[in-house]
Amino acid sequence: DTPLPEPRTGVAALSLRHQIAAVVALGIVAVVVCAHIGMTFLHVAPANTVSKEHAKTIEDWIYPEFEQNWKLFAPNPLQQDISVQARAEVLTPDGGVRTTGWYDLSAEDGRAIDGNLLPSHTQQNELRRAWDFFVATHDGEDRPAGMRGTLAESYLRRIMVMRLDRSDAAGPGGVVDRIQVRSRTADVPPPEWSEEEVSTKPVYRTLPWWPVPEDEARGGIG
Repeated sequence: DTPLPEPRTGVAALSLRHQIAAVVALGIVAVVVCAHIGMTFLHVAPANTVSKEHAKTIEDWIYPEFEQNWKLFAPNPLQQDISVQARAEVLTPDGGVRTTGWYDLSAEDGRAIDGNLLPSHTQQNELRRAWDFFVATHDGEDRPAGMRGTLAESYLRRIMVMRLDRSDAAGPGGVVDRIQVRSRTADVPPPEWSEEEVSTKPVYRTLPWWPVPEDEARGGIG
């Protein structure tokens, strides 16, 4: 008897049309990955002819989601506990206005990560990086420094609106009209064996109220 051919597996088991689609998709993914690696390298590498000539393109690709820094390797790593909180001013169905309490979004992320062997990137970094980006692009009066500052405000606001929506801050029939963000910063207590004394009293940085565009308030991202 003639032995039966081995069954095809993987991409080979697909029809010709689907094989072509799979190859094209893999090619697109490979190009995007290579582009990202190249952009990241040019961003962190010392200034050179290519990075100077294409600085705007590189910045548009990197900021704000893929910003790189060296804080992990700093001689004096951060020794503060910083949490980001938000509240909303809500337009109620009866025409009134209601102000919510403060939502500790950093604490929510911490609870989601605690005990989770594979926490998501957003749970670990999204909120922290958005706040770091805002602080780095604003002065002591919370005024944006250039276009990156305006981008940082928009990015942080959108995250706040999505997180408040996830917590149903507006309530039934309500619409978020404005939001306010603040940070709570406290020094991390030294270990029991240390003789160092630090104040653990929190310090708050409260930003002005930001109006929320209608499309964001109703669940869009602007």
